[in-house]
Amino acid sequence: MWFFLALATAFFTASGDAFSKHYLRRFGSPNMALARALGPTFCLLPFLLWWPWPEISSKFWLTLALLYPLETLAMLCYMEALRVSPLSVTVPYLAFTPAFIILTGRLILGEKLSPAGILGIFLIVAGSYFLHLGEIRKGILAPFRATFREKGSWLMLLVAFIYSITSVFLKVGIQQSERFFFAFFYYSFLGLFMGFFLKAFFGADPRPLLRSCPKGFFLVAASQSAAVVCHVWALSLAPTAYMIAIKRLSVLFGVLIGGLFFKEAAFRARLFGAALMVSGVFLIAVKG
Repeated sequence: MWFFLALATAFFTASGDAFSKHYLRRFGSPNMALARALGPTFCLLPFLLWWPWPEISSKFWLTLALLYPLETLAMLCYMEALRVSPLSVTVPYLAFTPAFIILTGRLILGEKLSPAGILGIFLIVAGSYFLHLGEIRKGILAPFRATFREKGSWLMLLVAFIYSITSVFLKVGIQQSERFFFAFFYYSFLGLFMGFFLKAFFGADPRPLLRSCPKGFFLVAASQSAAVVCHVWALSLAPTAYMIAIKRLSVLFGVLIGGLFFKEAAFRARLFGAALMVSGVFLIAVKG
C-alpha cells in the first residue's frame, strides 16, 4: 500500500510541475508559487480542525518561524526554474537534496560517509552530467559548467540545498508535535504565510489566475494537494527513507513529461541521467 501511495506522490508532484509550467508560467513565478501553496491549505485545513491537537512547545513555533521563510524562498526559486527552463534540466536537480544532507552531516557533524553513500553521491553527480551532455563538444567539463549557465538548473540546485536544510527542521517539528497533526498544520498555514508574503512583497494575486486560467489554477492546486495527502499517508505506513526514495521517482516522471508532452531536446540522454540520479537517491536512502 505504502509503495503505491509513494508512487502516487511522485506522480502528482511531477504533474503539478507540468501544470504549473504549461498553464501558469505567463503569470510569473510569484503567482505560480501562490497557486502551488494554496491548494494544500484548502484541502488540509478541514482535517486540522478535526484532528486532535497535541501539546505544543515553544520549540515547535520557533521551528515554523525558521521553516516558512525558507520554504517560501525555495518555492519562488522552484517556480522560476520551471518557468524559464525545460523540465528535463530542472527537476532532476532535486535529487541532490540527499547528497547535500550527507555532505552537511560530514562537514558539520563529522559523520562518516558510508561506501553506499559515496557511490550514491557519485551517481547523482554523474547523472547531472548527462542533463547537459550536448555541451560536451565545448570540452569534457562543459556539461557541468552548463548547469550554472542554465538559470533553471542552478536555481533548482539551490532549491535542493534549501530542502536539505528544511528537512532537518521538519524532523524537529514532527518530534515536537505529532506526524499527522504537523502535516495538516504545517501545510495549511504554509499556504497562508506564502499568500500574505507573496502579496505584500511581490504583488501576487490569485484572482487574475482564477479569471484567466481557472483550469490551470485548480489542476495545480489539486495535484499539489493530492501529493501532500499521499505523502503523509505513505509516511504513516513505511520507513521514511524508503518512502522518500520512491517519491524521488518524480524526477523521472518530470523528464518523461518534458520529453513526451513538451517535446524537450536531448530526451534520451536526460532520461538516462535522471535515472542515474534516482538510483543514487535509492542507494543513499536505503543503504547510505
